[in-house]
Amino acid sequence: MMKTAFLTCFMALLCLLLPATASAERIRDLTTVQGVRSNSLMGYGLVVGLDGTGDQTMQTPFTTQSLNNMLSQLGITVPAGVNMQLKNVAAVMVTAELPPFAQPGAKIDVVVSSMGNSKSLRGGTLLMTPLKGADSQIYALAQGNLLVSGAGAQAGGSRVQVNQLNGARISGGATVERSVPSGFAGQNTLMLQLNNEDFTVAQQISDAINRRYPGSASAQDSRTVSLRAPLDSASRVRFLAEVQDIPLRVDAGDARIIINSRTGSVVINGRVALDSCAVAQGDLAVEVNRTNQVNQPNTPLAGGQTVVTPNTQLSVREQNGSLQRVNTSTDLNSVVRALNSLGATPNDLMAILQSMKAAGCLRARLEIN
Repeated sequence: MMKTAFLTCFMALLCLLLPATASAERIRDLTTVQGVRSNSLMGYGLVVGLDGTGDQTMQTPFTTQSLNNMLSQLGITVPAGVNMQLKNVAAVMVTAELPPFAQPGAKIDVVVSSMGNSKSLRGGTLLMTPLKGADSQIYALAQGNLLVSGAGAQAGGSRVQVNQLNGARISGGATVERSVPSGFAGQNTLMLQLNNEDFTVAQQISDAINRRYPGSASAQDSRTVSLRAPLDSASRVRFLAEVQDIPLRVDAGDARIIINSRTGSVVINGRVALDSCAVAQGDLAVEVNRTNQVNQPNTPLAGGQTVVTPNTQLSVREQNGSLQRVNTSTDLNSVVRALNSLGATPNDLMAILQSMKAAGCLRARLEIN
């Protein structure tokens, strides 16, 4: 059966002659403000109230140790030598993202993941867990009832598990106790960081900002654009909000082909170009021929102009004994019908693209993940 990835790739290759159109985007979609970022938080806690699906204490002694420490802080002493069967308790790691400018009292979501051999966290309650940053300071406290989504489904007599049960979320489950200091308020110069390094886009952003605010922006390198912002906080926020909403027409960028070797998916942008080449992969043969079609006026004095139009032809052959299928056309429908009759796989597609790249007939950056 013909694989969708193979079809999609060669359909994109046949559209190479179409001019790459620039898309209108906002500066906020292409950049981030340096220093305005979230911070990762992490903590260790206990989940209680499980229905016999907690940790097996013989294999996870840290769960018992954690419970003993918690009970001692509450004034309860567990006698020595007592073997507690904690089937309803599980040790977990709690993670969260502290958003920029978060102030004490704000609520953030947390993710709870089992770190022992608990079978399920469904129905459990997370006890108060301090969440620390990279500096070992406590920035939030998490607590609440766990939500395990997609636990399972019963259909046609068979049970299908949609999601694993050892991870859960708590919406608004952590309260911010400390804010992260930010130098945004006292900065006269702001830095816009491009999501993808590109000298052309950096210069386009600088020019677009200077057209509205002359002399306020300058491109530092392929990823950074410097902004001279007002000193007043309210004026700085307004200035940055208007700058981020400036529209910008950005082209497709570098020619790039991205292949996911695990899933077989292939993504090709409109900048990819091919030269004439021929590649054989197993029983599959692919030939690409680029020619120029010249259209001249009928008479020298007709006043017309000579037009040279590039033409791309794709030939696909499968040879298996006496079987041979050939299709030569620039029409997408004809090519799709030809490729549908073949049994090519995503692995064949990856090998063909790598061979084209090595032969120098594929002018694009090939990335294999």
